Amino acid sequence: MGDIYRLPFGVRTINVTSAEFLINGKPFYFMGFGRHEDSNIRGKGLDYPLIAKDFNIIKWLGANSFRTSHYPYAEEIMDQCDQQGIVVINEVPAVGLHKDNFRPETLQHHLQVVEELITRDKNRPSTVMWSIANEPSSDLASAKDYFRTVAEHAKSLDPNRPLTIALSSPFKTDKAWPYLDVIMLNRYYAWYSDPGVTALIPQQLVYWIEGWRNATNKPIMVSEYGADTVAGMHMEPAFIFTEEYQVEFITKYHETFDKLRKQGYFIGEMIWNFADFMTTQRINRVVGNKKGILTRERQPKAAAHVIRRRYHRLVSNASDSCFIY
Repeated sequence: MGDIYRLPFGVRTINVTSAEFLINGKPFYFMGFGRHEDSNIRGKGLDYPLIAKDFNIIKWLGANSFRTSHYPYAEEIMDQCDQQGIVVINEVPAVGLHKDNFRPETLQHHLQVVEELITRDKNRPSTVMWSIANEPSSDLASAKDYFRTVAEHAKSLDPNRPLTIALSSPFKTDKAWPYLDVIMLNRYYAWYSDPGVTALIPQQLVYWIEGWRNATNKPIMVSEYGADTVAGMHMEPAFIFTEEYQVEFITKYHETFDKLRKQGYFIGEMIWNFADFMTTQRINRVVGNKKGILTRERQPKAAAHVIRRRYHRLVSNASDSCFIY
């Protein structure tokens, strides 16, 4: 007798126009975060109570989606997404694709992990889009053929779901975007550039988003924005690493997102990160990455309440024609 593998499945339609992301024929606006499979005590180990806790927090925050940054997540997590109606941008483990990595052997492995992910999760209704890389050096000439090959392979395995990449290269020189359906952008104005100067966020972000829109004529979302914050650290006026600064920082982004949404092509926002997570020991990390709106122990920082108010407000202000959940 052979093995039996039972897989519940759901049916939904997904379409992308030049300005909208449609689920079951209705516009969908992504409200969520990038995440990591990480917590205190167990680290990346599978933890059933933690999964339950995280999904309770996701619902408390009013989020409707997240990205599996930067690798496929445990099937137990994906099961909860299917059951609880959380939309997922499903990402392959393709980080650190820079000058020396656009090689034939890297490409073959990349094609393999794309096939493994799509084969595993193609029947999941929660998965609405495949992300085939995170922050590659896609402005290099070698990136053009590389990502064309990856995208064609992904489309041959699943012609129905859109493709994306979390991009960070300049819109004037990027080579990957012609093979994508949705443009996702990772932006850290007033953190990695001009730290502490939140007044520059609107001008810089609008320039970047409008530049991408004019170059591609595709729907755009921000897949990462955030500032490291040590829980309990306070200062007035706001200073980097304080809770006041994280609130001021994300508020400026939200004000700009609202202006971009009125343009009709901005389809989502995902803060980096859902919760603090551990990293290697580095002098620019304070016991890991502290960009979470929650601590590693899943306690809310002040920013979590800002995100919660925003996501619930977006839902309450949505028209009947705007599909949020």
